[in-house]
Amino acid sequence: MTIELSVEFFPPQTPEGAEKLRATWAKLAPLKPAFFSVTFGAGGSTQDRTYDTVEEIRAAGLPAAPHLSCIGSTKTRVREILERYRAVGIHRIVALRGDLPSGMAEPGELRHANELVEFIRAETGDWFHIEVAAYPEYHPQAKSPKDDLLNFKRKADAGANAAITQFLFNADAYEHFVAEARAAGVTIPIIPGIMPIASFSKLSRFADTCGAEIPRWMRKQFESFGDDAASIRAYGLDVVTSLCERLIKAGAPGLHFYTLNQAGLTTEIVQRLGI
Repeated sequence: MTIELSVEFFPPQTPEGAEKLRATWAKLAPLKPAFFSVTFGAGGSTQDRTYDTVEEIRAAGLPAAPHLSCIGSTKTRVREILERYRAVGIHRIVALRGDLPSGMAEPGELRHANELVEFIRAETGDWFHIEVAAYPEYHPQAKSPKDDLLNFKRKADAGANAAITQFLFNADAYEHFVAEARAAGVTIPIIPGIMPIASFSKLSRFADTCGAEIPRWMRKQFESFGDDAASIRAYGLDVVTSLCERLIKAGAPGLHFYTLNQAGLTTEIVQRLGI
């Protein structure tokens, strides 16, 4: 079985950050990821920086995939962005609803990710391979597990090619979600999101924001290390590698690494996995 790797960056805000990111993708390129995805800010607020980063990755001969949000935007604006990416030969997009920026009252013409997927298909046909988000531990704003699953199915039915999950540390949650999705008639690949751990305090903040569960046993072990960065790194590598091994054994078609613009941990995990 072939395991497809992909990695995610956020667009740098400074020239120094841009230089560091160039070094990062150069180090990750030997892993031969299927694509390097690049995120955006709330309401697509960093979409220009996203474009610049994607174009630079593409110009380096590497497969790039911009994230595209629809919340707070217009069909005209989304159409312009799609055409901009088509013009430079980008064929993959991660289509997301996104978050409404602070102070913005109107959600825009496209209110949900399935509407964005439908719009991309209507405007561009099969030009783009479309990735969407999945939430094995449920979206923080979901009314119920059933509603969350139906929202996911709508994105698949709208024309998504594959899905990437929120990062998780509970393999059971992934297996359960995939089983539920298949029972609901969703057939697209569902790729688990992997978060390498360099800082437990930073991980905790991310998890609180997006609703990802950090298992109690794992949290307690990390807390016991205090400020011992070396122990946190070593334990994090062991935990995440074991998680990846179980996910692959469970049939995960790929692994999507949330790199936080760093190469070291992702590279070591992939080398440990031998893929």
